[in-house]
Amino acid sequence: MQDEPRPAEILTAVAAFLKGAATKETGPHIAFQLRVCANATEICQRNLELAPAAEAAELDRLRALLGRNDDLPALTRELSRRIRAGEMDLATPGLADHLWATTLAKLAVDQPRYSGYLAALAERG
Repeated sequence: MQDEPRPAEILTAVAAFLKGAATKETGPHIAFQLRVCANATEICQRNLELAPAAEAAELDRLRALLGRNDDLPALTRELSRRIRAGEMDLATPGLADHLWATTLAKLAVDQPRYSGYLAALAERG
């Protein structure tokens, strides 16, 4: 394990540089590419910070929902199979809540400022 700065702090600094000084020093096409790189860096940062807890919660929900003790990829495949086969639908207790929670966790990493995500968070309390 490394001392300070932590990976998330490094990614924050890189994203700030890409969005700020680097973008101002170049033409419009490269400036756009730099903003894309900054956004990708920020996604990586949020993934490092948020994914472990989100994946653990998803795993717990899927184990309870499916009654199996498999790993996350296997449980996700099983959930997909059951939905596809018509064995589970939105009337299945816990399924809608699981799907919403999983979607919100993914949006927290990918698009945390998305208005629909923010509205869903406010609605859920």
